[in-house]
Amino acid sequence: MLAAAGTDISARVPKALIVPHAGYVYSGPVAASAYARLAAQAGRIRRVVLLGPVHRVPVRGLALPAAEVFSTPLGDIPLDTAAMQSLAGLPQVVVSEAAHAPEHSLEVHLPFLQSVLDEFRLLPLAVGDATPGEVAAVLERVWGGDETLIVISSDLSHYLPYDVAVQTDEDTVRSIVGLQADLSHSQACGATPVNGLLTFAAGHALEAELLDLRNSGDTAGDRSRVVGYTAIAFYEPPGGPR
Repeated sequence: MLAAAGTDISARVPKALIVPHAGYVYSGPVAASAYARLAAQAGRIRRVVLLGPVHRVPVRGLALPAAEVFSTPLGDIPLDTAAMQSLAGLPQVVVSEAAHAPEHSLEVHLPFLQSVLDEFRLLPLAVGDATPGEVAAVLERVWGGDETLIVISSDLSHYLPYDVAVQTDEDTVRSIVGLQADLSHSQACGATPVNGLLTFAAGHALEAELLDLRNSGDTAGDRSRVVGYTAIAFYEPPGGPR
């Protein structure tokens, strides 16, 4: 999927990405269109801050795991324990093994990241009931510099007929690119972390670029009930966020 997406070495390297988290046969090509953008300067990125919505275990705020390593068939990824400790003072950040144990919205991204990056540390946050401001405050603390990549995990609409989904998702993407932090969970299952990123982006003059927009009817599956996927990149202004 990464090979099919290709690599444009002249393209800007994103500071943040919105990437889908369904099974690879469905959303993998869309995710690859985002991750392929990292290949040109993969060695620069030494830390990935990964936020995804909880699907199975409710949690108030943003949940860190208690683990120090995440493992995949491609190897171990050490967690950024120092950054995790730096978030401990924020009241909206908790530790919840229960929230992470069955959650796919974070882990599905790890093989992509391991394929395109060199060695990196991971800061994973499972996002539950939180305000956009609470998410943005976490991002503010861990935003970092060129060494840090922010990844927000979210699909778009769920189980609409193909034509309805296309129109719905186009409207949603228009709002995201316009940095409008008011998405509902019917528009994007990861609306909470997405709205947090958009709140931060609007306050720091970030620029958004649509990389890909498709649904499961385009990739694999029938068109009677589809799930939407997008890949969107965010770039800092010259000199860093304002």
